[in-house]
Amino acid sequence: MTDKEIGFNRHIYLPWLDETAALCSTTDNSAEIRQRLEAILAPNIQGVETRRKAIDILLNIWFKTKTTFPGLWQDAIDSFQTTSLNDRIWLHYGLTLVTYPFVRECLQIIGQSSRSGSTFTKIMVRDRLIAQRGQLGSLERSLRYVLASLRQWGVVIGTNHKYVYQANTRAFSTSQSSLELWLLACTLQAHPAEVIPFDDLMRLTELFPFRFSVTMDHLHMDKRFDIHREGSGWEMVGLVSGSF
Repeated sequence: MTDKEIGFNRHIYLPWLDETAALCSTTDNSAEIRQRLEAILAPNIQGVETRRKAIDILLNIWFKTKTTFPGLWQDAIDSFQTTSLNDRIWLHYGLTLVTYPFVRECLQIIGQSSRSGSTFTKIMVRDRLIAQRGQLGSLERSLRYVLASLRQWGVVIGTNHKYVYQANTRAFSTSQSSLELWLLACTLQAHPAEVIPFDDLMRLTELFPFRFSVTMDHLHMDKRFDIHREGSGWEMVGLVSGSF
């Protein structure tokens, strides 16, 4: 991974993601969306270059995924128009997973720490990232933006100590099984393995903020998932080619 591939280099707020999704649901003109986001972000970000970088991230998540993952994007747009404000985190989270591998790796590390119920520090996450990917000039700075964003999204919780956080485990639930299935499809798309045992899929550490109620029966009825049983008896889950 290079500095350029990290990409997530600004603090991103949920209301900005909501605004971007709303704009992308009404127009496919990127120049128009960028212009309108300029006006929305200007009161919060005065620097022109800083504002441009934030808008780039928003467009990468909600505009460019129309080309890179058209199936997932269309489902996200359709869901956004009918989903409650509280449930939109499922959509933003899923598109961020498929757009930014660096954010996914941060979430994996945080999720691993959450299993012991302990807090985690920015330094701990940084050291794990360096061990996995090597030292990069922008890594620590980008991690700071990721953690600040995750805190604003309610995915992690701050403590009384600077740079010490608590994972907000199983904080988000929804009555819409379609959102749960869509997020699982995003997670599989972002994961390096092509197929994963169902039980392992439901326990992936990057999914720590979410509470799922769907079963294997739900996945069998969803045309996006390719499911087969191995000789060991495990039901392996992947994505149908072209479904994303």
